[in-house]
Amino acid sequence: MAILSYDKDIDDSILRDKTIAVLGYGSQGHAHALNLKESGFNVVVGLYEGSRSKQAAEEAGLTVLSNADATKAADLISFCLPDTVQSKVYREDVQPNLQSGKTLLFAHGFTIFYEQIAPPPEIDVVMIAPKAPGHRVRAVYERGLGVPCLVAVHQDVSGAAHDVALAYGKGIGGGRAGILETTFKEETETDLFGEQAVLCGGVTELVKTGFEVLVEAGYEPESAYFEVLHELKLIVDLMYQGGLGYMRYSVSETAEYGDYSRGPVVIDSNVKKNMEKVLQQIQSGEFAREWIAENDEGQHKFKQMRADNEIHGIEKVGKELRDMMPWLESTT
Repeated sequence: MAILSYDKDIDDSILRDKTIAVLGYGSQGHAHALNLKESGFNVVVGLYEGSRSKQAAEEAGLTVLSNADATKAADLISFCLPDTVQSKVYREDVQPNLQSGKTLLFAHGFTIFYEQIAPPPEIDVVMIAPKAPGHRVRAVYERGLGVPCLVAVHQDVSGAAHDVALAYGKGIGGGRAGILETTFKEETETDLFGEQAVLCGGVTELVKTGFEVLVEAGYEPESAYFEVLHELKLIVDLMYQGGLGYMRYSVSETAEYGDYSRGPVVIDSNVKKNMEKVLQQIQSGEFAREWIAENDEGQHKFKQMRADNEIHGIEKVGKELRDMMPWLESTT
């Protein structure tokens, strides 16, 4: 049975007299730093020299230090940096300034699980992983709510690592929605699978392919865009609110019948086998090795794939249509 902790279950006094350094001030970094500050914790932000985020962090009332100085000053160092730069920052700025008694905290398990970072044995290593992009973490907190988080412990030297992680999770608002127990392995592998097979890779390929089928059959690109991309948010919102059953209750019976009868034609047993293959590549470390090598070699393949997708027809017509819809909510 899953173990969930809420605000009422968490004593955050263990962090109240400590200093927390949040490394990075991007999507997750700004949300963690501001939420922690407003929850009453002592927070500093660590940034590289010349970071464009320094002004924004200082204007928000945060103390900004170099990554090295932030590590020296802090009892808990939170990595809110992209996976691709974490190991470099750790080697150059964090590792030389680590001392026994400090805690390293990660918002995603990739660099620890795949051993891109190998902390010394005298350091507590934990994770609080919000299940939402950083801007959502911040916006929901400002409304007095929170997003669910995952908590895991990789190294517990002090005997208090779990309590420290939960206190941090409460500070960013996770205890308002629930903090779920997991492991670095489970969080990393399920997160990568979700991104690749469903949330990003699966959905974008489904949308692009549906658009192509309609346009190639002679339908207007604008109609195709509305049907396969624009309306997707409306359906996902219903699923988010009440599950698949609530979505099916909310649409027409024609749509519901098409869901049951034609959905399995599109997402058939071959798709499930392909998903299992993706999961196996994650579990074996093949994906991690490929992605690490891609970064080491300059991201040439990655940048080409990004450029190729930016010129897809659905992106062109989508931009034109969205420019005529000023009421759309910003995603930032």
